[in-house]
Amino acid sequence: MQNDHPVPAKAGDPTEDKGSAPDGNRPDRSLLIVDDDNTFLTRLSRSMETRGFTVVAAHSVAEGLAAIAASAPAFAVIDMRLADGNGLDVIRELKAKRPDARGIILTGYGNIVTAVTAVKLGAFDYLAKPVDADEIFNALMATRHDKAELPENPMSADRVRWEHIQRIYELCGRNVSETARRLNMHRRTLQRILAKKAPR
Repeated sequence: MQNDHPVPAKAGDPTEDKGSAPDGNRPDRSLLIVDDDNTFLTRLSRSMETRGFTVVAAHSVAEGLAAIAASAPAFAVIDMRLADGNGLDVIRELKAKRPDARGIILTGYGNIVTAVTAVKLGAFDYLAKPVDADEIFNALMATRHDKAELPENPMSADRVRWEHIQRIYELCGRNVSETARRLNMHRRTLQRILAKKAPR
């Protein structure tokens, strides 16, 4: 699936293909975004186009793999959890087809360990949702030196867990019973956690 959100251009206009670099002067700004949240996908695609990327949008692992087979992009933003599978399959294929590609994995707080695996498979970095276009752009454009710098105040494991629980709680409409079921946690244990302040 290609050009869900094409950048308007006249036929034959040399600015139409921003992703390629036929004269060697234009950097390749081709970008594949794979996410099954259509609202987020549309908004992010438009935001990245305004930043100079030529975007191909995909809603699934299958569409992402098809886009890579058609033309492996220089950049990619891939959600870890997709309706038809795992975003790791997409990042693995991208690196196989284009080793120099820079891919960012998006993940929920509960998937941080798996995201580290994504980096080992070739992802340049990973970002925890919710995330905005500025954060994604900065991650895509970062140098290895930038990436290597640790945050001044990294979240503790307890804080990461707390953030994940809060996210699921909100997604469940603040329903304690449903949240406990999804987290495979006893209802009273969850209530105690929710009653406490966020750990540092």
